[in-house]
Amino acid sequence: VQLQASGGGLVQAGDSLRLSCAASGRTFSNYAVGWFRQAPGKERVFVAAIVWNNRYYTDSVKGRFTIFRDNAKNTVSLQMFSLKPEDTAVYSCAAEVPVILSGTYYRPEKYRYWGQGTLVTVSS
Repeated sequence: VQLQASGGGLVQAGDSLRLSCAASGRTFSNYAVGWFRQAPGKERVFVAAIVWNNRYYTDSVKGRFTIFRDNAKNTVSLQMFSLKPEDTAVYSCAAEVPVILSGTYYRPEKYRYWGQGTLVTVSS
């Protein structure tokens, strides 16, 4: 499956932004999808994942970010509200068959399929 991430940009603190991850080649609904981010000089970290109908978030984005599927468009989006400067990072989406993840949706090394990153910059 090929993934294409989009939607990044430059916003001010408090603004909202929606990132989208579009899939081609396979039916996206059969895959778990994770969003990860990497800030400058830091390692890639988990942000959110959707596994079947279950949604998971890292603590720092709970209540501000929402991950959801649009099966008709074969996409998974990350709606981000109340953005903070510390949310600044390159955001990447990844996909994997749920049985392979086996609950480790927060570990980037468990995902085989990756889209290119999209940069989100939040100014204060």
